[in-house]
Amino acid sequence: MASITSRNWRTPAVILICGGLALTIALGTRHSFGLFLQPMTVDLGWGRQTFSFAIAIQNLIYGIATPFTGMIADKYGAGRVMAAGALLYAIGLVMMAFSTSGIDFGVSAGIVVGIALSCSGFSIVYGVIGRAFPVEKRSVALGLAGAAGSFGQFVMLPYGQTLITHIGWHNAMLTLALTILLILPLSAALAEKRTAPPAGQFKQSIPEALREALGHGGFWLLCIAYTVCGFQLMFISIHFPAYMVDQHMTPETGMIALAMIGLFNIFGSYFWGWLGGLDFGNLGYGVVGLFVLTWAVSVVVWKGGRIEERWSAFVRD
Repeated sequence: MASITSRNWRTPAVILICGGLALTIALGTRHSFGLFLQPMTVDLGWGRQTFSFAIAIQNLIYGIATPFTGMIADKYGAGRVMAAGALLYAIGLVMMAFSTSGIDFGVSAGIVVGIALSCSGFSIVYGVIGRAFPVEKRSVALGLAGAAGSFGQFVMLPYGQTLITHIGWHNAMLTLALTILLILPLSAALAEKRTAPPAGQFKQSIPEALREALGHGGFWLLCIAYTVCGFQLMFISIHFPAYMVDQHMTPETGMIALAMIGLFNIFGSYFWGWLGGLDFGNLGYGVVGLFVLTWAVSVVVWKGGRIEERWSAFVRD
């Protein structure tokens, strides 16, 4: 009986919890990088473009490396890839803490951490969770995992800001490197039993999987959505805290605002995950259209306010 229990401890619930916690730590740490922009650039005498360029490289490397780390995870196991990613992530954070030039920071924050994120981000965790849950529960499970990533933004930002305030940005970065190592034991839950497919069962190769994905409209919509999400979220998370300091506010003000974005994104991730598990038929396009319309109206209202503000200033002058 003990042997059966030891083999079956990786239940879908355990996989979801451990995978979600890993995303909380990995992505939450990533979202805290903006807190370091102002103190690092001031202490090291860099321009802000040096810091932001390294993070831009990080996002590009993250995206480019993700398909390859996904292939490696399919062949050797997601648990191994995530464990390797956690070690690489910690090494990258230590290198960031000891960077003295833009090149050092570009290599550490851009290349090393970018590759590490591809090993410990959504694609690795989502693959295991998707295989662990039946189809009717898969969308909700993925929504919960996405909410865990948003929860990381909510908890890791205050954590990072508290470290910077009390022990300085250098020691805070080293502490985050130690924190990242908590992913190592969590990655054990993502280790799947590698078994040969039953006789007669179709085994899809990587080129065949890519052709199928590229031929599906939903895949392209996901790519577009992630492009928009990555641009606006990383732009805000990197530059907003320093901008708040420029406006004579405390660093905590920017941190709280970003943490609130993460808090409300928790509910949004779960809601859309739950909604994705329902069959609306053509009504689903109407729901998406409604939210696009809401976004368009908000842009018009914002632009209208800006135009009115500029017109009032012109009249006063």
